[in-house]
Amino acid sequence: MTGRPVKRSLTLRGHRTSVSLEDAFWQAFREIAREQAKGINELAVEIDEARDPDVGLASAIRVFVLERFRKN
Repeated sequence: MTGRPVKRSLTLRGHRTSVSLEDAFWQAFREIAREQAKGINELAVEIDEARDPDVGLASAIRVFVLERFRKN
């Protein structure tokens, strides 16, 4: 696992987009999606729809992951 962001593609509402996250965030994001019985694309759409338009999707995903693990 590295601290450097890794760019991966997601599909949001039929459109491909690239998101750069560190490995730890990708792993945690996948874990949360599995726990919620969702795919990462579905979860990314939910985060995208809930985020402030001034906040990038990668930042919104990081905050989502952080908040989820802070609650436990």
